[in-house]
Amino acid sequence: MNDKINKIPEFFKIERIKNDKRIVVFMICLLIATGLWFLNALSKDYSTTISYPVRYVSPPNKQFLANTPPSKLELKVDAHGFTLLRYKLSLSFSPIILNLTNITKNIVPQNGTYAIQSSSLLKRISSQVSNEISIIEIQPEVIPIVLDSLRTKIVPVKANVSLDFKPQFNLQDPVEVQPAKVTITGPSAIIDTIKNLLTEKESFNELDESVEKYLDVEHPLKTTINPARVLLKIDIEKYTEKVLRIPVLVRNKPDEISVKLFPSEVNVTCLVGLSEFEEVTANNFSAYVDYLQILENSQNLAVHIEKKSSYIQVVRINPEVVEYLTESN
Repeated sequence: MNDKINKIPEFFKIERIKNDKRIVVFMICLLIATGLWFLNALSKDYSTTISYPVRYVSPPNKQFLANTPPSKLELKVDAHGFTLLRYKLSLSFSPIILNLTNITKNIVPQNGTYAIQSSSLLKRISSQVSNEISIIEIQPEVIPIVLDSLRTKIVPVKANVSLDFKPQFNLQDPVEVQPAKVTITGPSAIIDTIKNLLTEKESFNELDESVEKYLDVEHPLKTTINPARVLLKIDIEKYTEKVLRIPVLVRNKPDEISVKLFPSEVNVTCLVGLSEFEEVTANNFSAYVDYLQILENSQNLAVHIEKKSSYIQVVRINPEVVEYLTESN
């Protein structure tokens, strides 16, 4: 028995097959028989399912496809084996074209959605598929179509940037976007919610000179904008220190009470852009203490500074607290 098993590998040796005509004839007959069987099998009719791409075009006038209907349809078909084999071997099909104006005609939408029965599209789809194939069924049975009216709106663009400056440098003017507004077009349900748009996120570190850079404007899906890019302008200048003497006021004080402060003025050291150094005066600041701290029996009152320009940086206040004396009028 073992001898017979050991002889099996020798039977399939290439040299033995070449020299033994019986094996060659057998192999040829086997190939012919297999080919005939395969051809006979392909000549018969079969049922199978083909996944077919679909494209939706031509929405009704001034309307927009607002949802994402199926990108492929599953077609249950009958066809000859040769036809099905050809389709199965195809790597891609030309998509089925569905005209939205035509397929939604005479259909009343429910809650804004057109429920398109796939069976109603049978003739339309069959005309775009080979006449060698008979379509039996289409899945999904219902194709939801949501149409929305297109709307155009002009909205402002805001710079979505973070800025970091080298010491003694800061903004000379507010960050500017050109153009300041863009036109956005899309479904009214989306457009109605948009108040403004942002540029793409961008970070600038250790700035010591002005920057100009084009940035894309981010916008919701299914919308288009014009222009799609804007110019970001960041004007930078060098800052220097300036010391101002500011009178201190008392807030939340009753009219019948007098409050004397010691000292009644404080020195405010601030960083000011060189271009505005001469224009910055004590009038750009307001220094005050809160009378409510006196009611809390505080021994000293903290000095607070309000500035009227966001481009002035307060470095220090001297003194930061003041003493007080109260009198009744």
